[in-house]
Amino acid sequence: MFLDSIVKLWNSSGFAALTWQSIIMMIIACILIYLAIVKKFEPLLLLPISFGMLLANLPLTGLMGEPASTSEAGGLLYYLYQGVKKGIYPSLIFLGIGAMTDFGPLIARPSSLLIGAGAQFGIAVAFVISAALGFTPAEAASIGIIGGADGPTAIYLTTRLAPHLLAPIAIAAYSYMALIPLIQPPIMRLLTTEKERIIKMEQMRVVSKLEKICFPIVVSILCILLLPSVAPLIGMLMLGNLFKESGVVERLSDTVQNALINIVTIFLGLTVGATAVGSEFLKPHTLKIIVLGLTAFMFSTVGGLLIGKLMCWATKGKINPLIGSAGVSAVPMAARVSQIEGQKANPGNYLLMHAIGPNVAGVVGSAVAAGILLSLLG
Repeated sequence: MFLDSIVKLWNSSGFAALTWQSIIMMIIACILIYLAIVKKFEPLLLLPISFGMLLANLPLTGLMGEPASTSEAGGLLYYLYQGVKKGIYPSLIFLGIGAMTDFGPLIARPSSLLIGAGAQFGIAVAFVISAALGFTPAEAASIGIIGGADGPTAIYLTTRLAPHLLAPIAIAAYSYMALIPLIQPPIMRLLTTEKERIIKMEQMRVVSKLEKICFPIVVSILCILLLPSVAPLIGMLMLGNLFKESGVVERLSDTVQNALINIVTIFLGLTVGATAVGSEFLKPHTLKIIVLGLTAFMFSTVGGLLIGKLMCWATKGKINPLIGSAGVSAVPMAARVSQIEGQKANPGNYLLMHAIGPNVAGVVGSAVAAGILLSLLG
């Protein structure tokens, strides 16, 4: 009787249901947790994603299980995941990003928009390669948007064009955002000379409060009239920025910048990670998406750097091309990498504020790119 009970207990445990796929995914999750905690690779994103991945691959938990009927309950993470699936979390993340973003450097140097546009180059490259590999245009567009280094935009576009690919695309987009300090510096050093990296940039002009208040209003009108499909992203981004710049709703601005975005980040990261179930994730097409996403991200970095080099030449050495890599929309991570690489070349170099301009231009650029793809393929 005792042995029968032990056998029954074992057979009902998760140990008996472990598969090689779940073991591999748990190992990957632990590696990502290590990178988040020890290496501090964007832990706010990577830690909830990796722990969600770990939970989803522990057998028999039912955390992502759909309700079998209307009278039965689904798993906890299944309900939280609806915010991802319905495109709610990406828009709320954009609201928080807008409230934390200073568009002053972009307003002071509008040419930063060229870098933000150039850094969408990887989207086009990955789209072409994906289509050549047999993905449908809608799938290729969803894969290509990873190149914008904008997780919320990648999720928003994929839920509308290729929802069946949401798990690998979301994991790839957020993982590459978190791994920017590893991916970008070698490309930056490869495409720039030491002479270019040591360039010190002049202080930008002071931007008036009126300009900062008018900017989100004007951008909302122009972008949404041009691309109505991107209204949730652009609208929330600019509303958050208007909260910040207006100076009359400090409580709302503080809530959006802190409590709201932190809560949404937890839910989004945890449930995005939970979509990476080994039995579905470890398939050839998933690995293709991971590689294509990395290709898109690398070519976006290249595109931004090449525009930066062109601007350096056009201004006779007044623009440090390192700020070009910040044209991807990972705010403010990419701008920090530009600052770090600039100081390695010249300890007196302070590129952060100069890099913020292309960085926030990249946020708008990736949202516009998603809107164009939705208009053409949606």
